[in-house]
Amino acid sequence: MKLTRILGIAGLTALAALPALSQEAAADTTPPNDEIGYIFTTFMFLVTGFLVMWMAAGFSMLEAGLVRQKNVTMQLTKNVALFAIAAIMYYVVGYNLMYPGDGWTITNVLGAFSTASMEPVGLAETETDLTYASVGSDFFFQLMFCATTASIVSGTLAERIKLWPFLIFTMVLTGLIYPIQASWKWGGGFLDANFGFLDFAGSTVVHSVGGWAALAGALILGPRLGKYKDGRVNPIPGSNLALATLGTFILWLGWFGFNGGSQLYMDTAGNVADISRIFANTNTAAAGGAIAALIVSQLRFGKPDLTMVLNGALAGLVSITAEPLTPSLGAATLIGAVGGVLVVFTVPLLDKLRVDDVVGAIPVHLVCGIWGTLAVVLTNSDATLYGQLMSIIIVGVFVFGVSAAVWMALKAALGIRVDEETEINGLDMAELGMEAYPEFAKG
Repeated sequence: MKLTRILGIAGLTALAALPALSQEAAADTTPPNDEIGYIFTTFMFLVTGFLVMWMAAGFSMLEAGLVRQKNVTMQLTKNVALFAIAAIMYYVVGYNLMYPGDGWTITNVLGAFSTASMEPVGLAETETDLTYASVGSDFFFQLMFCATTASIVSGTLAERIKLWPFLIFTMVLTGLIYPIQASWKWGGGFLDANFGFLDFAGSTVVHSVGGWAALAGALILGPRLGKYKDGRVNPIPGSNLALATLGTFILWLGWFGFNGGSQLYMDTAGNVADISRIFANTNTAAAGGAIAALIVSQLRFGKPDLTMVLNGALAGLVSITAEPLTPSLGAATLIGAVGGVLVVFTVPLLDKLRVDDVVGAIPVHLVCGIWGTLAVVLTNSDATLYGQLMSIIIVGVFVFGVSAAVWMALKAALGIRVDEETEINGLDMAELGMEAYPEFAKG
């Protein structure tokens, strides 16, 4: 009995010593102070990057809900394919075009033509800049912005564009058009150096670019059959507003990564506080846009319009993206609210101009992208109206002009629009041979 008690006491003593031994072992693996910021910023890019990737699901659901039942599968196919194309094109050419470092082909105008590459495994035999983040995390995060730009185009041109010409355009947009103009600001190019252009997370660099490319495509492609007939605008309701609402909330969630990660550093208490400020401003801008669209649609149409409210929330998010850090909560709400109002007025304006935008991407991303970029001067004293306006014009002319040229070339070479019978019957069966809801009765 005494032997048992002695062994028990010895065992308890050994167990008591284990935490101390564990603490000593842990201390041996604690990274040095100069690696802490590198680790946290890298982690931030990875987390916020997959939040932005989740926006691809949001665009897919939004578009699936706002097109007719006969075209849902096509929209889902386009969204999966464009994301995959963006990932490959950004690796092959886009990343180094956008961030050439000292390797500009034309200084501050055209970046480097080379593939992206990561650090060695375990950072072996390399001198790594520990003041920023890993190349892999930066590449992953920036890729998601590139893919977002292509998603904007997809919704505008829905229900009448052929699949393969659209995917070829996506290759040009994600591999060349987007990274070239993005290098002018985020890569240290001439808009940043010569105009003092400020665009925190991409109201112009991402959203307006997608909007300009979509506008060029919509003008060349033409409206859907029956949309504008006998001088009247004929509404074409979407198939599933529940999916559209789900898509909006997914986008709203992903936007915290979109804007929050654009702080670019999470290595100090100040940077972490700023990220939390960005989250709060991003959220309240979306709320302001949704409420403004709800009220204005009630006043304009006699009843609230859910699609306007959904796009109002997205408009608020686009509007705050150019500067989500410096505004107060009140200012951010108002900036988002203006975006919501712009959407309600721009959607019918486009219809008067016979520009058929199926999901409202041009009002949300182009118009509110312009507004958000100009609104930077209201809260950030470093911004100038001249610098912001000239940068908007330069990017707009470049993206619209090159996109129009590509669309025209595709139209001449392959044709970009499906035939009338295919459009009437739906692109799902004609182009893909399958339906999204095969057991549902035809609507």
